Amino acid sequence: MMNFHSVPQGDQPDERAPAVQPIPTFSTRHEPIGTVFDVSGGGARIQMSGRRLRELAGEADPSVAMSGQVGSQVKLESGGHWLLANVRHLRVTDAEGDMVAAEIDFLGEGDEDEQAGRLINFKRGITSYPIPGNRVFPVTATDLKQMFAADERPHIEIGTVYPTRDVRAALYIDALLGKHFALLGSTGTGKSTSAALIMHRICDMAPEGHIVMIDPHGEYSAAFKGNGELFNVDNLAMPYWLMNFEEHCEVFITSSGADRQQDSDILAKCLLHARSKNRAAEGLTKLTVDSPIPYTLSDLTNAITHEMGLLNKATDTAPFMRLKTKIDELKADSRYSFMFSGMLVADSMAGFISKIFRLPAKGKPISIVDVSGVPSDITSVVVAVLSRLVFDYAIWSRNELQRPILLICEEAHRYVPADKTSNGQAARKILERIAKEGRKYGVSLGLITQRPSDLAEGVLSQCGTIVCMRLNNDRDQAFVKSAMPEGARGFLDVIPALRNRECIVCGEGVSIPIRVAFDDLERDRRPASSDPAFSELWKQTGEEEAMVARVVKRWRAQGR
Repeated sequence: MMNFHSVPQGDQPDERAPAVQPIPTFSTRHEPIGTVFDVSGGGARIQMSGRRLRELAGEADPSVAMSGQVGSQVKLESGGHWLLANVRHLRVTDAEGDMVAAEIDFLGEGDEDEQAGRLINFKRGITSYPIPGNRVFPVTATDLKQMFAADERPHIEIGTVYPTRDVRAALYIDALLGKHFALLGSTGTGKSTSAALIMHRICDMAPEGHIVMIDPHGEYSAAFKGNGELFNVDNLAMPYWLMNFEEHCEVFITSSGADRQQDSDILAKCLLHARSKNRAAEGLTKLTVDSPIPYTLSDLTNAITHEMGLLNKATDTAPFMRLKTKIDELKADSRYSFMFSGMLVADSMAGFISKIFRLPAKGKPISIVDVSGVPSDITSVVVAVLSRLVFDYAIWSRNELQRPILLICEEAHRYVPADKTSNGQAARKILERIAKEGRKYGVSLGLITQRPSDLAEGVLSQCGTIVCMRLNNDRDQAFVKSAMPEGARGFLDVIPALRNRECIVCGEGVSIPIRVAFDDLERDRRPASSDPAFSELWKQTGEEEAMVARVVKRWRAQGR
């Protein structure tokens, strides 16, 4: 059994130990709680005194009181430095329960202020490893402040570091946005409010920013009515001709198999003809079916009718009639008027991009695009068009003043699904491309989802920063663990035990992995996502008949 002051050195007597490895002396207020007995590349195993841990539990400093517990931090002597580590696993090593073995993951290292005896100059990663026999000490709140203190890099503060009461948790904006981020958490954990908090902090810091948020439930409009532009089916006015050919196919083509290919060939030929009739196409030598040139739906249907009447066509009239019927349906259905209205024929591309991308922002840096009123069969196409416009704009503006854009996709598992055979492949392809290549062009991607295991493989691993709230599903937990760096393993084990509005943050946006309790958000800045209070609401009654009548009227009118 090892003690706290020496380690057996094989056949050598103990009195020669100092000559082999001198142990630096540290001025510390607390006695050691254990020693190192096994070291590997990313962590170590230590042995701690159960008696010392029980003594520390009564300390007023919560950081010291938690030292040695799973998820807490400890510090080790190492070559004249302090080495900080996170406790991942505990087990008793003797029958009396007085010796506790722990597995720890290295976080970083720092120097000691000789006068104050506190940690200074903390840096992520380690340059020298401890050796078996080095002592282990508890971490104080002062040490944690130095560990988690934000440096001079631009940052936002989102909450307090667990288990402290006053150490602020910071996210570094450039690293957070430059390498994408993901916010994960089961439903009911406070995910929407936490997303709103992070976005508000970014907007407050960068009032001339450019943020586009796709809101599938219409819950964020209430949170950003003061500092954002709100769009829904009533005022979005997204022209249909902004779609590329793949998106046209998703909307206009209803067939499958061999018929789908036949319909696609006909649509491509007629769509190119319709685009070429616009004056904006004059002088263009590379006009394609993907070019965002305005055209009228009547020109498209006329081209289809013309092709159908040709005597040398290779097929019967069925493919032509399928296309023409679908286009006529979209024109006649008022639910699609936000996109397929005859009023959207004018060349409004520059104005549409300016208002959606907030160019200029004019103090409202975020656009909330509420797609809850969009018919479900084209929701993924609307998301695909918005996402592709962000990416294409970034590509074609590389010679201009750089204006990075942040695209936030709520319920991301809907649009980047793991299932490659599902509908909505256009949205999946463009969001996957942004995840892989967006950083080069100044496009940042923020994914918010409650089912990370349903996301397409590889997308989550492209997110440099992961903010993970409680996840109840084992499959989701395993998926997140596989995407997170090795040094965060100890934190990941507590994901199922997180409280509401608590999260684990790891990756590029933080110095080291941290557990954070989010700040409270002002009521008027919260999204409309609170759970109904059944116990109170089910005690109330009155006006049900009038309420149902109003709902039916709105239902039939397909408007709010």
